[in-house]
Amino acid sequence: MARTHQLAACPRCAEPLDASDLYCGGCGYDLSAVPGPPAGPPPPAPDWPQARETDGTGRPAPVLRASDLPATVSDTSARPEQPTLPEGVRLPEEAGAPAEPGVRAGGGPRYVSDDRPAEHPEPPDSDYALAAPPPVPPTPPTPPGAGAHVPAQSAAAPVPPRPEAAPEGAQGAPGPNAPAPDAPVPDAPAPGAPVPGTPLPNASPGAPAAGAPASAPETAPDPRLSPPPPEPGPVCARCGAGRVDADGYCERCGHAQPRPRDHMERELSTLAAVSDRGLRHHRNEDAFAVAATALPDGATAAVAVVCDGVSSATRPDAASLAAAQTAEAALMASLPRGTRPEQAMREAIEQAAEAVNALADEPVLPPEEPGQNAPACTLVAAIVTEELLVVGWVGDSRVYWVPADRSATPYRLTEDDSWAAQMVAARLLSEEEAYADERAHAITGWLGADAYELEPHTAAFRPEAPGSVVVCTDGLWNYAESAEAMAALLPADSGSRPLDAARTLVRYALDSGGHDNITVAVVPYPAPGEPVRLEAR
Repeated sequence: MARTHQLAACPRCAEPLDASDLYCGGCGYDLSAVPGPPAGPPPPAPDWPQARETDGTGRPAPVLRASDLPATVSDTSARPEQPTLPEGVRLPEEAGAPAEPGVRAGGGPRYVSDDRPAEHPEPPDSDYALAAPPPVPPTPPTPPGAGAHVPAQSAAAPVPPRPEAAPEGAQGAPGPNAPAPDAPVPDAPAPGAPVPGTPLPNASPGAPAAGAPASAPETAPDPRLSPPPPEPGPVCARCGAGRVDADGYCERCGHAQPRPRDHMERELSTLAAVSDRGLRHHRNEDAFAVAATALPDGATAAVAVVCDGVSSATRPDAASLAAAQTAEAALMASLPRGTRPEQAMREAIEQAAEAVNALADEPVLPPEEPGQNAPACTLVAAIVTEELLVVGWVGDSRVYWVPADRSATPYRLTEDDSWAAQMVAARLLSEEEAYADERAHAITGWLGADAYELEPHTAAFRPEAPGSVVVCTDGLWNYAESAEAMAALLPADSGSRPLDAARTLVRYALDSGGHDNITVAVVPYPAPGEPVRLEAR
């Protein structure tokens, strides 16, 4: 049977209720969940103790006595057994008893025997004095054979004895973290040993105390583990700040750096040469060699060799360099021995051809790689003495004679080994028509293993007046084919300043488009005085 609520209003929304309502008509609250009135008479009110009158000391009397509180011992006969203290250590029996030296009165634990709590008078000032450690009695000697041996205690570091365990439940009993009663006593330090926590004797200020964990000593870093400093390298020729990596690019601005052969200059007292990559080619496939030596009669001989690598061949730059160096070395070996200049020139060209042929025996690409052929190049050279001018060539590189007196007629001293030259020699085309054809620069003679037949050309001249000899590749003469055009470009002081004259010609070719590699050597005639040998080429 449902229990009625006996409520006048809903406890949730205060809606008026009837005695027969089971749910609130306003919020639907379940009125059966409301607890009913307790059965029986109400419990009596607690009889709280009344405060006593003051005892005349000016302090209010305690509301509760110690006997009124549960678990409070007020009968001295019911005291638990007190723990045994070491000899020489005692506790004051009452609040007014004198304390041990160095111990504040009332500071130790005490059992209360009257109805008042123990008094704790405050010291005159607000500071509390630290309690001095109690004296420790000497440890009796351990009989032989009884347990483990404990070393004798040092007078400087006494070890207090382990207190006996207090009865369970008594005040002052050891807590759960207290050591077990049968735990072994740690060995005392040997006589003279440092006590943990005390400064070491003769230690410097700030040194760690005895027993403290020592910090790792500060040591210098191992140089073997440190990365080596970056080695100094070449500086970027474009930005002037970045370093150049192994691939030839600036690590800062990213520009490709010029290769050593992209622009070369050499100057001797008797001649000079300049070579440049140009503006369209990715590398310089030209090469040159200049030198000077003395003939057996004491006259001076100046030598200039210029080579142009065939771009359609494999490794044309290696071919031109090998030919130039070999021809120059052959001339410098034969001329001082008294070999006639014309013969020395032919022998030098033949030796240069052999050096280029040898490159074909050193393939760079795998044999199955298509497009591999023999390295090849052209060669032109000049020997200038005090009375003689000898030239030699294979290919389409040229030698021009430009007299110092510009009113005199200049000459081209070589004939090209090319399709255009053959057309002009056969009188099939005029010179203008032949060199306007797209096949004009197809060479018919070169140095290389795949050459049809080596036919070195040589010629000797005896100019009657001083002048300059211009030895160059087609990268220059493409912009000044005729001797008159070349003479117009050559500076008038080329006889005394050959390097400036060579630079001027190279600059002209670059300004004209620089479609090919450009190399030019300027040799004054007659060769002057003392010979100077080029040591580093």
